[in-house]
Amino acid sequence: MSTENLSQSPEQPSRKPRVAVVFGGRSSEHGISVVTAGAVLRAIDRTKYDVLPIGITQDGRWALTADEPERMAIVDRKAPNVDDLAESREGGVVLPVDPANREVVYSEPGSVPKALGEVDVVFPVLHGPYGEDGTLQGLLELSGVPYVGAGVLASAVGQDKEYMKRVFTSFGLKVGPYVVIRPREWERDESAARKKIVDFAAEHGWPLFVKPARAGSSFGITKVDDLGGLDEAIAEAQRHDPKIIVEAALVGREIECGVLEFEDGPRASVPAEIPPVQSHAFYDFEAKYIDSADGIVPAPLTEAQTAEVRRLAVEAFDAASCEGLVRADFFLTEEGEFVINEINTMPGFTPISMYPRMWQETGVNYPELVDRLVQAALRRSTGLR
Repeated sequence: MSTENLSQSPEQPSRKPRVAVVFGGRSSEHGISVVTAGAVLRAIDRTKYDVLPIGITQDGRWALTADEPERMAIVDRKAPNVDDLAESREGGVVLPVDPANREVVYSEPGSVPKALGEVDVVFPVLHGPYGEDGTLQGLLELSGVPYVGAGVLASAVGQDKEYMKRVFTSFGLKVGPYVVIRPREWERDESAARKKIVDFAAEHGWPLFVKPARAGSSFGITKVDDLGGLDEAIAEAQRHDPKIIVEAALVGREIECGVLEFEDGPRASVPAEIPPVQSHAFYDFEAKYIDSADGIVPAPLTEAQTAEVRRLAVEAFDAASCEGLVRADFFLTEEGEFVINEINTMPGFTPISMYPRMWQETGVNYPELVDRLVQAALRRSTGLR
């Protein structure tokens, strides 16, 4: 066949990119991840993308789930579970580990494995360990499958509150006082580890916030007003993570800002303010997801303050080598200084979550937000970044 004939051959119609929305997982944030996935599944443009929902059960099994977002919501103060959505209690989904093959396979005991087709991009909406901490990202790097959000390093840094603060400090971002108790310290000498916290309280005062170092959605966090509540708070934090971080209470306003990757680089949303929650000791899990404590969007800040917090949010995004998206959380102190508390590399994406609300106010609605994240992932290749 001549070159001329080849050039005149009609092009084969291209298929739509297939997006695997992966959710659930082994962390204590399992249920919130399912709620987030439901919101993403409702919003993603089905005329533009094929969608494959994959849930990870709390024991780590990858399950093919029903594409039914309406079942993925908090009902009667109870979060949904992947086991209730899985098409089989025994079947499992297997991702490819060969970068040359992106075909996902589903298998059940006693049955011939079934190919589900190639996956072009993974949208991981897992929160916490085994999903947001670099572990899943490492698996996807090995598989050669592009994915939404931060890479291995940024995900790990964003999950570990100690190293996150160390990175921010090294880039000149101001963080609040904190002390860390590692598992070996606690195992070696509990009294010395406890004294380390007591000495920290003597220097910075009560109350303190005792937290798991590598958890989210405010799980395991206790506000401690005096020495009497310390042991119980430590035990609660260690229930979620053997490594704990203790932070001094900062007096100030809680300000959040979203960062989103555009074609020309990261940009910050208008900020939001989390006002004090009267019925809760602090902005905890129930205030966020059950009682729907409402944030103020946009935050009532001066023009200069708004510009400053947006600048700092992008700086935090770059300092941790993030990609895709980040929610950056700050305190605005009584002295008028922004102190960064933490970043979330996969912030809540539920309909009431602050990240989508901030971008809605900035001019990017929820479906467009989802589309921009998928497109950013498709533009990137996997590998060292």
